[in-house]
Amino acid sequence: MTNIPEPTETPDSRSAITDPSEIAGRDEVLDARTFDRIRQPRGKSRLPLGEGTWHQLARAYVWVQLISTASVLVIVLAVALVLSLVLHQWWVWIPAGIVLVILVWTLAITPRQARAYGYQLRADDLVLRRGILWQRMVAVPYGRMQLVDITHGPLDRGFGIAQLKLVTAAASTGVTIPGLTQEAAERLRDTLIDVAESRRTGL
Repeated sequence: MTNIPEPTETPDSRSAITDPSEIAGRDEVLDARTFDRIRQPRGKSRLPLGEGTWHQLARAYVWVQLISTASVLVIVLAVALVLSLVLHQWWVWIPAGIVLVILVWTLAITPRQARAYGYQLRADDLVLRRGILWQRMVAVPYGRMQLVDITHGPLDRGFGIAQLKLVTAAASTGVTIPGLTQEAAERLRDTLIDVAESRRTGL
């Protein structure tokens, strides 16, 4: 967890700050091992992408999600089989069947959902876009960021990915970017901290 320190004004503080426009285009670190483009809904009423370069999630994120969901599916199926065949509790297939259908559906749409994620570094804010059926686009001003948190579980570490969480003064405007490569998460964290400090000092 990385707290953004209180701003301190120094003569050379401006030179130490990373301008987000420096990595606004295609970047070797942010775009390594990621998808090529954002998957959008086909309807004309979809949220427009707008100008600028969108960065996407790591391809390994799909495998992590598939393995996690498949593991839950196997556990639910095993429990249902034991209860029905050994204890003769046949009613268990009603809730288990609903859960299994949801998990199978989740497995089917996970690759498409992962490709619908994207984030963009603009001059004054970071924009996160996600969703196919339920689309969401959130803009987080750099000056409002208070904490940048990187987390990753055992499975994430095995595939070399991490999750970046941005916390702002208003909790409802905080966003989480899942499935970044470890290098991209660290690069993005350092950049956002530098830019947030510059906005808070009014430089």
